[in-house]
Amino acid sequence: MSTALELRNLIRSGYQRIGQILFQTDVYGYPYIICHHEDAELSTEPAFGGLDQYEGPNAVREISTYAEDGTYRFTKGQTNLKRGWVVILDNEEDLRQAVDQFYPACLGLFLAQRDGTLDVQNLRDKLNRQTGMYRFARTVSDAGAQQLVQTVCGPAHQCAKRILWKIDETTPLDDSEASRFNGIVGDLPAAQAIPLLCREACNHFVAECRKVAKAEFEKKDGA
Repeated sequence: MSTALELRNLIRSGYQRIGQILFQTDVYGYPYIICHHEDAELSTEPAFGGLDQYEGPNAVREISTYAEDGTYRFTKGQTNLKRGWVVILDNEEDLRQAVDQFYPACLGLFLAQRDGTLDVQNLRDKLNRQTGMYRFARTVSDAGAQQLVQTVCGPAHQCAKRILWKIDETTPLDDSEASRFNGIVGDLPAAQAIPLLCREACNHFVAECRKVAKAEFEKKDGA
């Protein structure tokens, strides 16, 4: 079954959201509309309650690139998606394309996890593949990496993804708000929201590992 049809079936079975996006069907005769979940009430009012209207998945790029204050959203998993818009979509494939632009690959990751085929890469495996200026990230201590999870990841730091990876195969993440987060923004139950999943440390996390590794080296060298 295509990913678009899988998404259609998920919505029919009760899934309403992914990240900060709300799915709605058959609003004013449109097959699908999506909006920021905090604009849910406006989206069903006449003329969509004054929300800026867009049509088709290509409009998503403009919406998803910058936060409300104009800052660049360097990862699409950030919880600073701006409000005030609604996107009208004609069919399941357009919906799938729109979702993938808001949250690249996240729908596919969820389906793979559901089906037991998701490949997760632990942090050490990710770091050991780094070359060039990021090669130094390999030397970050376990303690340094664990602390970074708590200072970089999780909704407290604008990341809405559920972390699936560990430090290495035998070293799980320390218990924290970041490691416990389920990838669902807001209070919806799991049966109503597609979680955002983090199958490997992002490039931002790797860059932070490099900084911590350098600081650890300099502290050790100066001791």
